[in-house]
Amino acid sequence: MELSCATVWIPSKNTPRWLIFAIDVCICLLAFGLAYQVRFEFAVPAGEVKLALAFLPWLLGVRILGFVLGSTYAGIIRFTGSKDTQRIFTVLSLGTLTFFAANLLRYHFWDGKYFLPFSILILEYLMSLFAMVVMRIGVKLIYMELKSPDKVQSRVALFGAGDSGHITKRTIDRDSKSGKAVVAFFDDNPDKSGKKIEGVSIYHSDKLKDYLDSGKLDEVIFAIQKLSNERKKQIVDQVINAGVRVSNIPPAQQWINGELSVRQIREVRIEDLLGRATIRLDDKVIDELVTNKVVLITGAAGSIGSELARQILNHQPHLVVMLDQAETPLFELENELLAAGHKAFEVVIGDVRHKERMRRVFEHFKPQMVFHAAAYKHVPLMENNPSEALLANVLGTRNMADLSDEFGVLRFVLISTDKAVNPTNVMGASKRVAEMYIQAKNEQTSTSFITTRFGNVLGSNGSVIPIFRRQIEEGGPVTVTHPDVTRFFMTIPEAVRLVLEAAAMGQGGEIFAFDMGESVKVTDLARNMIKLSGLELGKDIEIKYTGLRPGEKLFEEVLSQSEDMLATHHPKILIATRPSRVFNEVSAEVDHLLSLFDQQNNLDMVTQLKRMVPEYISNNSSFEALDQKGQTTKG
Repeated sequence: MELSCATVWIPSKNTPRWLIFAIDVCICLLAFGLAYQVRFEFAVPAGEVKLALAFLPWLLGVRILGFVLGSTYAGIIRFTGSKDTQRIFTVLSLGTLTFFAANLLRYHFWDGKYFLPFSILILEYLMSLFAMVVMRIGVKLIYMELKSPDKVQSRVALFGAGDSGHITKRTIDRDSKSGKAVVAFFDDNPDKSGKKIEGVSIYHSDKLKDYLDSGKLDEVIFAIQKLSNERKKQIVDQVINAGVRVSNIPPAQQWINGELSVRQIREVRIEDLLGRATIRLDDKVIDELVTNKVVLITGAAGSIGSELARQILNHQPHLVVMLDQAETPLFELENELLAAGHKAFEVVIGDVRHKERMRRVFEHFKPQMVFHAAAYKHVPLMENNPSEALLANVLGTRNMADLSDEFGVLRFVLISTDKAVNPTNVMGASKRVAEMYIQAKNEQTSTSFITTRFGNVLGSNGSVIPIFRRQIEEGGPVTVTHPDVTRFFMTIPEAVRLVLEAAAMGQGGEIFAFDMGESVKVTDLARNMIKLSGLELGKDIEIKYTGLRPGEKLFEEVLSQSEDMLATHHPKILIATRPSRVFNEVSAEVDHLLSLFDQQNNLDMVTQLKRMVPEYISNNSSFEALDQKGQTTKG
């Protein structure tokens, strides 16, 4: 195996500090001597030599003291940056100013003479500064050249020529192992076009497509902190269509100790493109909702429940009680919150289906707010296990609602789903029954019962994006149920912010539906994820259509046939208007529904569900037979 010169020559350890210190001192000595030669045109009079030798110990003393106090020798030379240059400039400047001051003091207050001519001091200062900086930069450049002379460089363009772009370039330059070389900057600001950053040209973003088409780029990195999602999507489409990798730097607050690392630069993910502009909430309203209150969150180990805990803990609650039956995820959430410095929380293992266990929780903690996120949510699984869907989604909600009423909870917030709208499956229908129960409950209690309804959340357990990502990593195929299936998507933090806002504005009895934006065709989602992975559809990986799963529909809705929408003060939160039913009627129907559990007759249970939710029409399910037989007449 042939060894490169870098492998043989480059030492594994950093240059000793004493050696750098000694080189700096020698540079000052040589600069002092050369300054005399230049000043006297290389014919220094004997008297001046004597004067120089007399002053030399003072010069060395001041320079050495400055180097020690300024730690100019402490930096690693191959990582030399602007801070090292600033440190050298400061130390040398202060030393030279000291000599100037000594000269002036002697001239005015002693014998009317100077220690040294000012021209000598200025020349020595400039030569020392130049030589010390050039020495460090030269060593850095030689190191970078020798470290990877044979390594194929990844030609990188940075989108964003501001501070973040400048920092990103320096971060890449410092990391010789990254194999990246910044060859261009692109920016939307026309004022920056034609300029350079550390020798690299800045182009207007209009030129990016031409640059991509020329084949001169291997990767584009978004090195900008503020860029609209629409603009980002446009750039990503250009880049991935050219077959070029596209990456992101993280937000500045996620940099390690305030410094960016090449290892933090990651490929753009589909979540980065589906997310929308950050929702701004009125913190005062949220503070009034949860500050100094005891808040109970069920399903706290899940995607929505855990994010509720994170966000609520930022508003100084008295206590957040995190309840779930999932032991390991709850344990992991506890460790995460402790590591983040949170203390005002309690972890409880429990099942909302067990009323006496829940009663003990209410007796002990006396919650003032309840966010009920515990539920079974996977459509095909619940279609095959309807009795369990009823226990978790209906009985669990009834238990928590009844106990909230009994113990005088101020607000109860149900986390529902858009699958409860015109449901086509058991899961959606069971969540609709839960909505009906708490809406009716609100009419005969002092507790404000509020429902929040939204669609799929990005990154939640079992959602389509993690499934697609795993399938792509395994080489495919990527499985999509139907070519025309569409879904709404929302980020987890966005959904939770809207839940909190709705909880704050709700008076009781409302069903708050969130503006989910534009629906996304799942096939397009899969295609974009494949492109972002650097693969070519049809060549490297395939999309396979598997058919709609039991209970699944082609598209999801935010309103049922019997609902209208009312606007609120928040543009992304609407109220689905639907009159509540008499509580005693709903309660009796729920009792009958749950009484069917012991017989374990799925047809009977689903029949009762259809009687309670007339708009529930099964799709791609064995329960479609019940609709055909007309067994959904309300009884």
